[in-house]
Amino acid sequence: MGRAAPLLSARRTLALAAVVSGLAIWDAHASRLPTIADRWDVALIVALVIPATFAVVLLLRPLTEPRGLPLLLLAVAVLAVLLDLAGLESFFNVTKIVAFALFGFWFLQLLEALSWVVLVAAIVPWVDIVSVYRGPTKVVVEEEPGLFERIAISFALPGEDAAARLGPPDVIFFALFLAAAFRFRLRVAATWVAMTAALGATLVLTYWLELDGLPALPAVALGFLVPNADLLWQRLRSRPAATV
Repeated sequence: MGRAAPLLSARRTLALAAVVSGLAIWDAHASRLPTIADRWDVALIVALVIPATFAVVLLLRPLTEPRGLPLLLLAVAVLAVLLDLAGLESFFNVTKIVAFALFGFWFLQLLEALSWVVLVAAIVPWVDIVSVYRGPTKVVVEEEPGLFERIAISFALPGEDAAARLGPPDVIFFALFLAAAFRFRLRVAATWVAMTAALGATLVLTYWLELDGLPALPAVALGFLVPNADLLWQRLRSRPAATV
């Protein structure tokens, strides 16, 4: 009998290992680099670190199949906890990216139809806006900043101990929408590019407006909806042909 093909090809596995290692090295050593102007911090994060972070999600995309996914998610979550307890912050940070991505893939299994995914994309930006300005996110960031730093994805800045951060839902829904683009035969590459660019634009806008932060899920949702708008419209308007 033939052996089952691995979910991740050798080339994809090597690419994933390289990106994850690069992110861990950056997170561990960025603070030792010379300090640069804030605008260059933003440019660096937008041009390199954010795309590399979400390249991890793209490279993990073949793991969207439901078989074994819950066990893999559990194993990665346990690994993340152990890395945190061991004080290996850089590896903990990249493992969180993988865990949140796998959770997003799993979450998609609960959404059976494309219309459900579109509904989620229409709702979550508003939930995120309320959460950031009036809800749980505001409470956690203001009253328990240490907790937010533990669960968020950090983008280390050169020459500084400070970091830009994305909350878990931002990565989870990025993964969910990317997996949905693949499952429903939408534009996977364009979706990844649009969501990544929209997140970068959100960071630029945050810097330009001199804000502490902005909701990121509107960017993620638009990054899914806009490049697929025509396909979504066609699929949602279509109906099964009537039988006689």
